[in-house]
Amino acid sequence: MGTRESTRTKLLDATDELLFSVGATHTPVDQILERAGVSPATLYRAYDSKEALIAAALDRRHGAWLQAWDEAVARAADERGRLLAVFDALEEFRRRPDGARWCAFLGTAAGYVDPPPVLAAAIRQDSDSMRERLRHLAEPLAGPHAVRLADALMVIVSGQLAMRLRPGRPVASGTARAVAELLVDHPDSIRPSSGVIS
Repeated sequence: MGTRESTRTKLLDATDELLFSVGATHTPVDQILERAGVSPATLYRAYDSKEALIAAALDRRHGAWLQAWDEAVARAADERGRLLAVFDALEEFRRRPDGARWCAFLGTAAGYVDPPPVLAAAIRQDSDSMRERLRHLAEPLAGPHAVRLADALMVIVSGQLAMRLRPGRPVASGTARAVAELLVDHPDSIRPSSGVIS
């Protein structure tokens, strides 16, 4: 017998809220079940394991993130704005009711020394899609330097997300965007061998 969609949604919502929005990566499965209002048997009928549930919640969040990013790209006026729209999307996504403390994917990766295959695949999907989208958006501006520019922008995005965890006055997201703008305007400044800016 299958699991009702509403039950799956409750489990995903509880996982999203406890693990991603609050940031408690190692929340016991009992707390997820209590928040969702379902039994252990229901969980394991819907998903093979807690890790499979987390992967499904990551997959759902990934789809929501891509939609937010697509909307930010669509609003941009030119190619430069479309490439930098990732920073607009990050801020908009953070302000959503289900916005995370920093990054659900980085948080999950940091919570496991060796993530189980189902989680590793979910994390890799996010990394791969971000790199590919940035590369595609960078091509009109950076040409042969698009891959290196995309990798550099991924480092800036990841750094901006990580800065949200530091106590005290947070570094404004405008700082990350300003650094990104320098690279977007001078993509040939990234050395191919080391990735170091010259």
